This record gives sequence, structure tokens and C-alpha cells, in this order.
Amino acid sequence: MTSLKALAAHLKLSQTTVSRALNGYPEVGAKTRRRVLEAAERLDYRPNPVAQGLATGRANAIGILFSIESNMLESPIVADLLTGISETAAERGLAIHLNPIRAGEEVAACERIVRSGAVDALVLLSPILDDPETSVLAEIDFPVVAHGRPIFGQTVASLSVDNVGAFRKGAAYLAALGHHRIALLNGEENRAYGRDRRDGFLMALAAAGLDCDERLMTCGQQTYLRGYAAAEAMLALPERPTAFLCSSVLLATGASRAIAEAGLRIPEDVSLIAHDDAVAALPSDMAFAGLTVLRSPVRAAGRRIGEMAIERARGTPANELVEVWDVPLVEGGSTAPAPVEASMS
Repeated sequence: MTSLKALAAHLKLSQTTVSRALNGYPEVGAKTRRRVLEAAERLDYRPNPVAQGLATGRANAIGILFSIESNMLESPIVADLLTGISETAAERGLAIHLNPIRAGEEVAACERIVRSGAVDALVLLSPILDDPETSVLAEIDFPVVAHGRPIFGQTVASLSVDNVGAFRKGAAYLAALGHHRIALLNGEENRAYGRDRRDGFLMALAAAGLDCDERLMTCGQQTYLRGYAAAEAMLALPERPTAFLCSSVLLATGASRAIAEAGLRIPEDVSLIAHDDAVAALPSDMAFAGLTVLRSPVRAAGRRIGEMAIERARGTPANELVEVWDVPLVEGGSTAPAPVEASMS
């Protein structure tokens, strides 16, 4: 493994310049920084974290704050998000500190972590910023990055997906296929993503001139059993839905079972679309082979959140680190024009 001294000698630069380039100091030019980083990669240079921390005054660690009340670590989606953040941290030689907190202790825990100096930036996982009592954490005097749109409009570095646009796109696609009875199996509407998806869905119905039937809209935890129970109840209505727009692959998998048990076929009788976080443990084919999806890879989001945390720690203003990613609709074999009798009603 190459030392800092050897790396500097190889580049014919001072150790100070090389160290500053590796640590992102703005006074080092982009061309020099790129040259140093490329040489460090080529020569397998790995900084000594203790020495690096003493030299820069940094902890060389990213903290991740999450609530234990919602059993977040049980979610494959959260696991993939954390994997993405960890990949970025590993590439940059940084540590990850997971900070589980109990309800009501969020503010105190955050203050304790900041005072400890153990991390250079904090990543706040939803739903911390969706609660009025803890929403103030977005604007503390410390580098913070939020996963998801801040529901109260706080000024904070954040990465979210365009949930309004995604579900407007999905519902509009189904309406264009002639579906008039479109059901929404949504996630938790006390969180920003759930509210946004509902809003996008309703916008598409209004634009298509379709009535909103509250019996065809449900929200809550995104589980297989909830998807099954909700779809089963909706399919028993006198005027059943001819299409389902689901907030997750698990909800769509439950709905798929209910559709089959009702003696109906996908897509001939019922069309099915799901939001797909592209999680390895939850392939969209669980619901239907070739499922039509709104695709948003959560691991890629995690990688970018890790990068944003590093940028915030280096002084990039929060308002320059607000990203909303588009969610493409990927057509598959689970959607088709509405049955003739349904499209004429």
C-alpha cells in the first residue's frame, strides 16, 4: 500500500498539496485534484483515518439517524438505501455510524451526536422530517442531508424522486388505455411520498375527466397482506376496478393474488402497475412476469445521498444540494387496454 509521502514523491508535489487535494480543499485546482485522485487510485493509496482526522479536523464518518419505531431495518428498501450510502463511504475511505433513536428522543439524540464530533454530516431518514416536532432537525447548524422531500418545506440538502409526476404519469397511462375505474394502493399518506403520490394520481384522474371514487383509494403500510386485502375488497365491488396503481412491488404482489383468486387475468381483465425501487430482494417479477413499473433504483439514491453528505461536510450550501429525480415508466406485459365493456361504461 502506497504512503502519502510516496504518493507525493511520485507526483512531484508537496505532501500538503496532495493531502489537500485528497480532502477536497477548494484552493486546490480541479486539474491537480483530478491528477492526485487518479494517481491515488492507480497506486492503491489508502489514507490513515486517524492521521487524516488529525490533519483535517474531520471525523471521516457519516452518521445516519433513523427511528426504531417503524422497524426500518426490516425493510429491504432501507437495506438497499443503506448499501448505497455505504458504497460511497467505502470508496471515500469513510466510516458509517448508524444511530437508532426512539420516538421523542430525536432532537436530543441529534444534539448529542453533533456535540460528540464523531461524524462530519448526518443523513436523516424519513419519517423524521415528516413530524412537526422533529422537522426542526433539518435546519440545525450542522451538515444534514435528508432522504425524501421535506414535507414542511425546510431548507435542507435532500434527494427525493418526483412522486407527484410519477403517479400522475402512471394513472394517465392507464386512463389513456381506456381505464375508467383505476384503483390506488398507496403507502403512508402521513409521509411526503404518500401525499405526493395521491396528489399525482388525483391530478391524472381530473385531467382525464374521470371521477374519483374513494372506495378505490387506500393507504397504509406497504405490505403483501395489505395489498391482497385491499384489492380483494375492491374487486368485490359492484363496479370493480379494471386497473391498479400500486405504491410498491409488495402491494402489487398482494393485488396480483387477489386478482387471480377472483378468476381474473392480468392484463386481459385487470391492468397492474407498481412503483419499483429496484431492490434485489423484491424483484418486480414477484407480482407479475414483465410487470409495468415506475422505476426508481433506491441503491443509486443511497450512493448519491452519501456523496451529498460529503459535499455538505465540505461546505457546499444546502440549497445547492436539492435534487428531485424523474421516475420513468417502463412498459411491461401487465398493462393493456381496458376490457371493452368497461371502457364503454
